[in-house]
Amino acid sequence: MRFHLPAGAALWTALGAALAAALGAALPAAAQPQAAPAGLQTYDAPIVNTKGEPIGRIQIRDGANTLVMRVLIGPGGLPPGWHGIHFHAVASCSDTAGFEQSKAHVNHDGSKHGLLNSDGPDEGDLPNVYANPDGSVNAEVSSETPLTGEGGLKDADGSALVIHAGEDDHATQPIGHAGARIACAVIK
Repeated sequence: MRFHLPAGAALWTALGAALAAALGAALPAAAQPQAAPAGLQTYDAPIVNTKGEPIGRIQIRDGANTLVMRVLIGPGGLPPGWHGIHFHAVASCSDTAGFEQSKAHVNHDGSKHGLLNSDGPDEGDLPNVYANPDGSVNAEVSSETPLTGEGGLKDADGSALVIHAGEDDHATQPIGHAGARIACAVIK
């Protein structure tokens, strides 16, 4: 299933306002959703914590050569500091105790984990995000892993964005010492 949203700025403004209302705070101007250029595929989903509570949203825009994802988390959403984030192979965040049903990283070609690994990266590897002292995150990352099509995140069983308790060192197997899975968003 593909999601195509109209490129109207009013829709993105409304989505931003709804997110701010859901999180109980206004997003900074830099984090407000922008109108998507024609032809881009878009996807938006909530991020939940280990209690199953919504703490933020992901907003994905997928173009011809790269996918751009915003990670927007409200105050109190994460512990302050750096957090590893990865695309995992199955669209499940239902087991909130550890998000293990999301399985391992998206990795169709069997590459090693790590953006800095000479035998990597795997398709699930993403840069770390930083949670501010108040626990909020406003980040934008890119990936060559497509949203749809061959090897896409929205394949038959979907995928998930998983946020880890600690920083990914981008080299150590299998997850760069990133630690426990503390938040998750379904991509389906």
